[in-house]
Order: sequence, then structure tokens, then C-alpha cells
Amino acid sequence: MRRGLLVLLLVDTVLLATLELFFLPLRVDGTVPVPFTVLVAIFTTPLLVLQAGRLVHPKAAFAPLALWVLTVVVLGLTGPGGDLVLIQDWRALLLIAGGALPAALALGGSLAVPGRK
Repeated sequence: MRRGLLVLLLVDTVLLATLELFFLPLRVDGTVPVPFTVLVAIFTTPLLVLQAGRLVHPKAAFAPLALWVLTVVVLGLTGPGGDLVLIQDWRALLLIAGGALPAALALGGSLAVPGRK
């Protein structure tokens, strides 16, 4: 049961990272960049890390964070057809920081639970 939950969380992680990456260049009226997927990354990535730590095992909490970063980097740099999907401006840095930093804090909190080994 726990392995199935972990697999489900990891599939969700890959899907969210892919959607966040593909919708990052979204613009309003074709001119104003609106990186709303950064907000999605800020809220969902720590939730995935916390749920993996709670439902599976505290040591398994690193898996969603590692897979999210791996998906963003690999898919962003070697996208479908060899295209560069990760745009080269401030929004890419904001996406990586917005997804990785809150998730790393959640990972630290998940691993620091007293009394669990």
C-alpha cells in the first residue's frame, strides 16, 4: 500500500513539474508575462514532500523534491524533439527557486520529526 502511494505521489510530481514548465511562458494579452505556475510550484511541491513523509516514510520525503528538480531540468533542457522548453529569463529562475526552496524546507521539517526513525 505504501509503495503504491509513493508511486502515485511521484507520478503527480512529474505531471505537475511538466505542466508548470510548459505553462511558464504564459502571457496576458501577448505582452505581460504571468508566471502563475510558479505559485502552483510554491504550494504543491512542499505538499507532495510532506505527504510522502507522512504517508510513506520520513526518509521517502526526498523523492518528490528530487524528481521534481530532475523533471524540470531534464525536460526543460532536452524537451520534446530536442527543444529548449525552459525559457531563459527570470521566470525560469523563479520556477526553480519557487519549487525547490519551499520543498527543501518541508523536507527538513519532515525529517526532523522527533521520535520517528
